[in-house]
Order: sequence, then C-alpha cells, then structure tokens
Amino acid sequence: MTSKKTIDEYFMSRALSLAWRGVDGASPNPRVGCVLTKDGRVIGEGYHERRGEAHAEVNALNDAKARGEDIRDATAYVTLEPCSHFGRTPPCAPRLAESGVSRVVVGSLDPNPKVSGAGIEILRGAGLEIAMPCKEKECKWLNRGFFRSFALHRPWVTLKAAAGLDGRMALYNGVSNWITGDVARDWAHLMRAEHDGILVGAGTIRKDNPRLTTRRVCGHSPTRVVLDSHLSIAPGVAPVSYDVLGEGCIVMTTEQKHLAERRKSIEETGAEVVALPANSESDRIDLSLVMAELYAREVRSVMVEGGPKILSSFIKEELCDSLALFSAASVMGEGPGLGDGFSLETMNDVVRLRDVRVRRAGGDILTEGVFQCSPVL
Repeated sequence: MTSKKTIDEYFMSRALSLAWRGVDGASPNPRVGCVLTKDGRVIGEGYHERRGEAHAEVNALNDAKARGEDIRDATAYVTLEPCSHFGRTPPCAPRLAESGVSRVVVGSLDPNPKVSGAGIEILRGAGLEIAMPCKEKECKWLNRGFFRSFALHRPWVTLKAAAGLDGRMALYNGVSNWITGDVARDWAHLMRAEHDGILVGAGTIRKDNPRLTTRRVCGHSPTRVVLDSHLSIAPGVAPVSYDVLGEGCIVMTTEQKHLAERRKSIEETGAEVVALPANSESDRIDLSLVMAELYAREVRSVMVEGGPKILSSFIKEELCDSLALFSAASVMGEGPGLGDGFSLETMNDVVRLRDVRVRRAGGDILTEGVFQCSPVL
C-alpha cells in the first residue's frame, strides 16, 4: 500500500512543476504552486503567474470551482507557506482556512518575517491538519533568490562560464566565440530566463558586444547590468554602438564627475547610469554595493556572465552562491581561466562546491554546484 508520505511527495512534485511556470512574472514575489486533491485525484491547481495578481492558492481554488468540484475535506499541496498578510493581494491563509479544505501539505516555511509561521498558525487555528515540510530542499531551491534576499539582503548570485577541458575561457589573443555548441548556448539562455538580472563587465561588452537576451528560447530577458568604472562603452567614446545599451540596461560606474558627458551619452540610449563608491582598495566598483543596489531594486537573482576577472572577483569576495560551468571537449592552450586574479597558498584554501551534479549538454558537459561559502538555504 502506498504510504501517505509517498502520496504527499507525488502531489508536491506536481505543485513544484506548476510553480516553475511563474518564472517569467512572479518575481520579486516567490514562485508558488498549489494542487488540490480529493479521493486521490486532482480537483484544482494553480500557480502564481505574475506579481500583483492572484496567488497560487486562490488560482487553485478558482480552478476547482470552475470544474464544479466540491472542495470540502480536500487536501491542498502548497510549495510555500500560505501568506498571512496583506501585500499586493489579500492573504491566502485565511482564504484556505475558509474554503473547506481540511488538510494542507506545505513545502517550506516562508522566510519573510511578516509571514514565517503566521500562515501555519492561521490554518492550525482554523482546525486544519498541517503536514510539513514536504520536498523542502526542492521548494527552497525553486525560490533561492527569495530566500537569499531575506537572509543576506542581496540577490542569489550564479556564476556562469564556458571553458575548455584545460579551464581556459579564451585563447591567448582573447578570442572566445564560440567555446561550446548550440545545446549549451540554448541552455545558458534558459538559465538567463530563470534570473532577474544578468551582469557582465565592460571588458566583455567591448570584446564580444553581447545582447544579453533570451532570444534563443522562450522566456523573459533579465535586467542587463554592466559594470563600467570609467564608462568606456559610452557612445562617442567607444568605436561601435554596443547592443547591450538601451531600455532595460543599467550601467554601474564609480562616482567621477569628469565622466558627465559619457554618462549623458549612455542615458540618451535609454539605459540608466548608477554611480557607486569605488572599493577602498582599488578604483573599481565595490561589488557589495552593487549587490545592495540590485537588492533595493527587487532583483532577487543575478547571473554573472563576465570574463575571468569579474568572476574571480565575486569568488574572492564570497559574493557568489552557485556555479554553472559548461566544459567543451577541447584543449584551448594558453589563455585566461576561471581562477585568474587570485592565488591560494594551501589546498585548504581551495574554493570548493557542494551539491555538485554533472550533465551532458549536447557535446559539452555542464557542471553545477553551490559554493561552500554560500550559506545553506
């Protein structure tokens, strides 16, 4: 006979798959899925589609009503604790408590201090049976940016890179297009769509002139962020007009008054220029302030696609959470690599990953993992 735990995990997996559909529009709200079941069958389901609109629980209840189903004594599977406060929409916990549902299976608690545990108390106070957590690790990973923002007041940071088997990210002369094949590039664009922002340095813009969009896949294009301490990509200064500029692009620079003309020419493209203090040890932008600025703009996850120097900077300052490394079946010889920019004295200092998984991406290999310096969700 199938155990209750197995049944709960089965339907929570369905709720998780629904929640992922909110990847385009839910942020900065969490991605949440909800499945209603009765007598072993699904009677309603929904997910949080877009910020400011109905939450997953409400959509699932409305779906059950549209199907003509009787919700009394049903079980609700929700990937995240139902909210208990008024935000852009009314709270979901009271709505569930009044719906006739008798049991609620919750994936994980909400990290928002306005909710954390309060939604559960509302449901328990109404006499509903609560089962939790259920597939907690998967539910937290789904909303890793949301959880990270409450814990550290910065976005979840994914470092993405492509390299040969020897770890080189470009040839000795700087050429790097293309290291990996079409499948890997499609996969990278899917990763972009999962994040609120994509960040590169000015060197990547000058060398590759990327658009930083999700044009190879279906999905929203994230906010484009360029770190350019001297506004070197400004029209009139740069030899070409870079495709990254325009609406939806933020160029972050240091506070230098003599760059006023360059700033104006960038802003005329529709891009925004943000001046931040430089790091006290260099004339470069302070990455911790970049993260604070993005957090303030409700950017909950960022994918860093810059060159070796900027990737290494995030590693050195321990401002990174996960790595996505595409490895091509090739040897590239002398050239820049992921570890450029810092030296380690002992093997105890080596930067390590946890929760590592390796998958094929066409003719390439994708290695993913979470940095040991990143706090556990």
